[in-house]
Amino acid sequence: MGVRLRFNEKKATQAAAYLLRLRGGRMSYMKLIKLLYLADREALLGWGRPITTDRYVSMDRGPVLSRVLALTTEQDDPEAPSLWASTIGEPRNFEVELKGDAATDELSDAETQLLDRIFEEHGKLSRWELVKLCHDLPEWKDPHGSAIPISYRDILKAGGKSDLEIAAVEDELDELADADLLLATT
Repeated sequence: MGVRLRFNEKKATQAAAYLLRLRGGRMSYMKLIKLLYLADREALLGWGRPITTDRYVSMDRGPVLSRVLALTTEQDDPEAPSLWASTIGEPRNFEVELKGDAATDELSDAETQLLDRIFEEHGKLSRWELVKLCHDLPEWKDPHGSAIPISYRDILKAGGKSDLEIAAVEDELDELADADLLLATT
């Protein structure tokens, strides 16, 4: 079963901006993506749902949020910039910078507390220390120059969840995805 949550760019942008603010407004985009992955992973394991609803892939330097990586590294349309591009600057010397104050209205108090905790635990690590940490996560598989999808099931199984717990989370996420799709079409 492949759960297909719709990517929430607004929430992902707010989570990234929140972490950037904790770091003084600037950080390596690789570090930012690793911190977001760790936060999504913890949210999924603890609450049964991620923060960003992004899709994950194993890449050579560890797990990556695929849409966040694309928003960070691909050229944006200057005529109609994405919310991400309006909030977070293009990479310069492999770092991104917060353009200004960003809202947090999409993030719950529990989510901001989780982001605080992830930053407290891992924010002092260098990007390369975070790569090493993420390479040690059981769901990461060496793609040898390619990219391998990481499913919610992979993360839940790596986090020690039983098959019954995984099925319950997947059912709930499927219902959430269906409700989101229904709301998006009305």
